[in-house]
Amino acid sequence: MYRKILFVLILATAVGGFLYLKPYFNGNADQPNFVDRLPDADFLGRCYLLDVARETSGMMFHNKIPFRDFFTQEFLLSQGKNYGLDLQKPIYFFANDNGNWGVMVEVTDSSKIIAGIQRLDKLINLTDTVIYEQKVYRLEKQAGYLTYDKNWLFLYKGTQFTNQLKQILFAHKGGIPPSWKAFLREKQFKDEKLVIYSNWDKLKSQGVETALFAHNSDSSSFSLFTYIRNKKPLNIKMKKSGLSWEYKGLANKFINVHLDISDLRKNPNDPIYRYLVKMGRKIGFPTVDFLNAWNGDLSFHQGGSTIVKEEYIESELDDEFNVIEVKSTKDVVVPGFSLLFSVNEKGQYFLGRLFAKGILRKEDDHYRFIASPLLKLRIKDGYVELFSADKPPKKVENWLNYGIWAERGTKVSFGLDSLSTNEVFGSIHIPVDRIIRRSKFF
Repeated sequence: MYRKILFVLILATAVGGFLYLKPYFNGNADQPNFVDRLPDADFLGRCYLLDVARETSGMMFHNKIPFRDFFTQEFLLSQGKNYGLDLQKPIYFFANDNGNWGVMVEVTDSSKIIAGIQRLDKLINLTDTVIYEQKVYRLEKQAGYLTYDKNWLFLYKGTQFTNQLKQILFAHKGGIPPSWKAFLREKQFKDEKLVIYSNWDKLKSQGVETALFAHNSDSSSFSLFTYIRNKKPLNIKMKKSGLSWEYKGLANKFINVHLDISDLRKNPNDPIYRYLVKMGRKIGFPTVDFLNAWNGDLSFHQGGSTIVKEEYIESELDDEFNVIEVKSTKDVVVPGFSLLFSVNEKGQYFLGRLFAKGILRKEDDHYRFIASPLLKLRIKDGYVELFSADKPPKKVENWLNYGIWAERGTKVSFGLDSLSTNEVFGSIHIPVDRIIRRSKFF
C-alpha cells in the first residue's frame, strides 16, 4: 500500500517538475510570433507578393514593361527559395505620415540570406554596424537599413530605425500591437492580395474609425477600392435619382453627385460639414449658405469646346458713303463649361451671397463663376444652370455618384459605390499606360 502511495507521489512530482521546467527545455515556448514583432504605424499593409505578381503579369506584358520577367510569379518564387525568404506567406509593410516605411518578410533559412546581401553589395554601397547586438546593413545612398534573424528580415527607410528595431527585437509573445491585431481581424477585403489599413490620428479627427484600401488591376487600369467605417452614423445618404448633365465623354473634368444632405445641414459639428466649411474658407466660398440651399444634386462638366454665336458691331458705308453701325454675329469657339445644382427656397439667397463675394460676377448679358469662361445663367424647376454654350446640355435622370478628373494628361475616374449607416465604399481607377509613361523607373 505504502509503495503505491510513494509511486503516485513520485509520478506527480515528476509530472509537475516537467511542466514547470518545460519552457527551459523548449526554448521557443515564449518566443514571440512573427506578427508580434510588427512595428506600429499610421498605415499598415499586407501583400501576398506571388499572387500580386500573377494578377499583374497581364498588365506587365501587355504594356511591354522593361524587366517584366523579373516580376513574374515563377521568378520571385525561385529568388525567395534561393535566399531563404518565404514569399508564399504574406509580406507585411507599414508607413508613417512623415515618409518613414518598412517591410517585414518571413525567413525559412537565414543561412541563405547572406548570399543575397553580398549580391546586393555589388549593386549598391552597403556598410554594416551593430545595434542592440544585432548586425545591421546600411544602404548609404538610399538612407535605408537591412537586418535579419532566424525567422524574419526587416527592410527600413527613414529616420527612426533604432526605435523600430527595438520594437522588433524586444517584442514578447502575444504582444502584437492593437492596430495590427485589428487589421488582421478585419473582414473587409480579407481575400484581397494587397491591402492597406489605417486608423491614423488625422483620420480619427475626421470621425473615421477605420480605412481600408485594396488593389486590383488588369491590362488597362489600376484600381484602388476603398472602405471607410465611421465612428458615428453618417449624416449623408445616397439619393435614388436626380437630374444631371448627359455625359458624352468629351469633358476632362466631370463630377456627378446625388446625395441626401438633410441630416448633414442640421449637424454643423459633423466632420464632413466642418471639412467642407474649412475648404470653402480658402476661397471665401459661403459653404454654410450653400449647404442650407443645396438639395444634394450637382453635375459639373469642363473640357472640350463649344461654338456660340457672338454679336458684334461693325462700321460700314451706306450708299451715300456715310459711316453706319451694323449688328452682326459670328461663330466663336469657347471652352466647354457647365454647372448644374439643385436648390431649395434658399437658392436665391445663396446666389446673392455669391455675387456679394465676387465669386459669381455679371458681365453684360453673361456671368463668370470664379475663373470660368463667360456663362449663361438660368434657374428652372429648382435647378441652377450655368453653361458656356448657347443652349444648356441635355439633362437626364441619374442616381450615380462618380467623376472623372484629368490632370497632366492622366484621366482618373472615381466613384462613391455605396453608403450605409456607418460605412462608405468607393473606388478609384487609373489608366495603366499613364502610370508607366510617367514613371521614372519604367
